[in-house]
Amino acid sequence: MKLASEPTAIETAAMVARGETSAIAETEAAIARIEERDGPINAVVVRDFERAREAAKAVDERFARGESGPLLGVPMTVKESNDVAGLPSTWGMEEHRDNIAARDSPSVARLKAAGAVILGKTNVPPLLADWQSYSPVYGRTGNPHDLARSPGGSSGGAAAALASGMVALELGSDIGGSIRIPAHFCGVYGLKPSYGIVPLEGHYFPGTDGADIPLSAVGPMARSAEDIALAIDLLSDIALPRPRCRSLNDARLLVITDHPVAPTQSAIAEAVTDVAEACARAGATIERQSGRLPDLALRHGEYMRMLLTVLAARTPNPDQPPPNLPAWFEILDAQARCRREWRALFADFDAVLTPVAGITAFAHDTKEMRDRVLTINGENSPFASQFGWIGMATYPGLPAISAPIGADKEGLPIGLQIIGDMHQDQSVVELARLIARI
Repeated sequence: MKLASEPTAIETAAMVARGETSAIAETEAAIARIEERDGPINAVVVRDFERAREAAKAVDERFARGESGPLLGVPMTVKESNDVAGLPSTWGMEEHRDNIAARDSPSVARLKAAGAVILGKTNVPPLLADWQSYSPVYGRTGNPHDLARSPGGSSGGAAAALASGMVALELGSDIGGSIRIPAHFCGVYGLKPSYGIVPLEGHYFPGTDGADIPLSAVGPMARSAEDIALAIDLLSDIALPRPRCRSLNDARLLVITDHPVAPTQSAIAEAVTDVAEACARAGATIERQSGRLPDLALRHGEYMRMLLTVLAARTPNPDQPPPNLPAWFEILDAQARCRREWRALFADFDAVLTPVAGITAFAHDTKEMRDRVLTINGENSPFASQFGWIGMATYPGLPAISAPIGADKEGLPIGLQIIGDMHQDQSVVELARLIARI
């Protein structure tokens, strides 16, 4: 499928602000794109077009009164698990088909306040717990680059809607790569923010309204780094520091292409290496190793233990009995030690460049994740080993962006993961923008 190239969110808002178009015109155009393109993809699974038209008219009335907004008139969609008043938040589970949100999540409310128009919601797998996006509620989403392949998960519908040009901006979530993997598989941008800076309220497991989920983050996805930079400022609870580097000439980058747990396709490792070499030519300082890098195998095991514990809290797993209180504090202590290790490393580096995953988009697979086997560089590997790359940023709660850097020989997108220090979200986004320019 040939992917469309449509204006970015910032470009759309600028055209509305100049009077070259209107919110209702852009909303109608986005609705037409969804109706024309989404059939075989099945990304926008909850459609709220009539209310979107009313919201667009209200935005145009705001503009006529002299009001402005950074997303004025920008039509967008959000991941199904983010609450939008009046729409279902099923998390892909049949038993929660009738779970209708009473109010917008804070993130959705902030996007609307900035002038965005919400067209509907995009597909997710059950429990948000897969790198595919199939659910018994909404069916299967295909990758716009190859419909026989996964768009990623759990924000797979979000990435597919972006990659196909239906919308310019999306709101996803990430606990095990659920923003970064779809961005990598579909060739778009996706930011997992620093833990805790974007409210998790309104992104609750259906029927609950408790404490924030450890490790989990809500964040933006888009087709440009500039849109990500704008969106994370709108979504964040704190005033984020400005980027450490405004050019590659003063960037200090640690590049990692080998992971002790996660095998990586040669094409992906080579693409990351090519980016590192291009950065070096642009003046960046590139290092391939550091004595301060945490033990990746050790920390991966600790991350998986914490992740499975968190997931089992809502859906008990007999293979993963819940820890007692002292054991849970041991998990938190290990996470704290990992965070301190990364803080020490970022005294020497502005960012770490790695693969997002060791694989590109795989063919749809109905087997349980624990039963899947991948063939990487001619050798079989358990599917779960691929969480090694993702956990590097998730476990210590660090910001990480997936940025498109090319494609493999089959034309499947390859993403670059850029990891930064805590609250340096704008730094990783700016590096993604600078790398795109070269």
